[in-house]
Amino acid sequence: MRRLLPASLTGRLVVAVVALTALVALLVGTSVTLVMRSYLTDRLDQQLTESVGRARADLLRNGFGDDDRRPPPGQSDGLLSLITDGQRSIATYIDTEGDLLAVPSRVQAELVDTPSDGAVHHHDLPKYGSYRAVAVTEDGLTTVVALPTRDVDETIASLLWWEVLLGLAATVAAGLAGRAIVRHQLRPLREVAQAAHEVTELPLSSGKVDMDVRLPERLTDPATEVGAVGDSLNHLLDHVATSLDARHASEQQLRRFLADASHELRTPLATIAGYAELSRRTPDDATELDQAMRKVESEASRMSGLVEDMLLLARLDAGRPLEREPVDLTLLVMEALDDARVVDAERTWRLDLPGEPVGTVGDEQRLHQVVTNLLGNATRHTPPGTTVTAGVRAEGDRAVVTVHDDGPGVPAPLQRTIFERFSRGDSSRTRASGGAGLGLSLVRAIAESHGGSASLHSVPGDTTFTVTLPLHR
Repeated sequence: MRRLLPASLTGRLVVAVVALTALVALLVGTSVTLVMRSYLTDRLDQQLTESVGRARADLLRNGFGDDDRRPPPGQSDGLLSLITDGQRSIATYIDTEGDLLAVPSRVQAELVDTPSDGAVHHHDLPKYGSYRAVAVTEDGLTTVVALPTRDVDETIASLLWWEVLLGLAATVAAGLAGRAIVRHQLRPLREVAQAAHEVTELPLSSGKVDMDVRLPERLTDPATEVGAVGDSLNHLLDHVATSLDARHASEQQLRRFLADASHELRTPLATIAGYAELSRRTPDDATELDQAMRKVESEASRMSGLVEDMLLLARLDAGRPLEREPVDLTLLVMEALDDARVVDAERTWRLDLPGEPVGTVGDEQRLHQVVTNLLGNATRHTPPGTTVTAGVRAEGDRAVVTVHDDGPGVPAPLQRTIFERFSRGDSSRTRASGGAGLGLSLVRAIAESHGGSASLHSVPGDTTFTVTLPLHR
């Protein structure tokens, strides 16, 4: 059955409209035909019943065996009349010219067999065709009157032909009009398909993709079927565009990461290669050899730290699970600040702790690295004499760790990328020793892996790094 239907939705809808129209035309035609036949037959039966009295009087006037028969007044052509007393019978037939004709005996015999119940009966009479007959017995005489159904049959046949012609015309008109209407109504759907086709032609495999294909507002009304499809398509395109932008940003970030990592590793490798060459050329100079080895160890340590940081970021990106143990953040911040005070005596270090311990659940070593990186960031990027305050507090169901300084602040352009990998400060936050730019990116990655976040608020004289973590009481 499916193979007989068109493949397109337009074709299927047109076929459905045509089929429905044809079915309605068939039902209407059948109903009209049945009602009309019933009406015409009832009129014929009424006319037949009214003819019985006149036919009986005429037949009795002519008498049995009288050949001087005259047509009865007011009777229609085709009328068959018969009167019988059981032994003799008189039967007449009025032809189309109004003359009375004799009726064959076999026709008379069939008419005599009509039940005398006053009801109308149907007969198919030889030579005469289809008739409706009624028989009435009165005073020992039975009168039978029959009228042809020719007019009814011809009227019904003519009606059927007109119904067939009008039904075909209505079906063809419904097909043409339905095709035009369906195509017009489905035009928005074709526009939606065209928009989707335009998207398929875009180079989405790589690079920056400007996906500006969207459906107009008139095609995105959720109250209509096509509008619901258009609205869903626009939301899908928005999601795809966002995903492509995120993918492109990730690709760009990966390229920058590889380039910056290569640059960071190239410098210590070049230094190690240079001092190795120097030690090879001066094997007998103990002082030069010792200085070269110390420098090689220093650069190797720097390179090892960089590799460890990149490896940790890769593990966090891969979603590898961390240790989940209760951690006392108050004690952790105190220890990290004590370490910073010992290493850097040029700045003022302060604690801002609550009256009760604040804890979380996580990897104590990584959380200690978060606080150490924030304090180290303050050491490198603030001038001597800066006051650095580390604090912990509980806010609702979150534990909040803050590192505040009153230094020159982070430049506004840098604040947007401060937590990205290999992001570095400029001269407004001069540092004593260079870093790889992975410290704050590790802070954010570790915080997010614990279900928290990292943020920055900075203006000159008021810079605060904030790390939020789930609170564990």
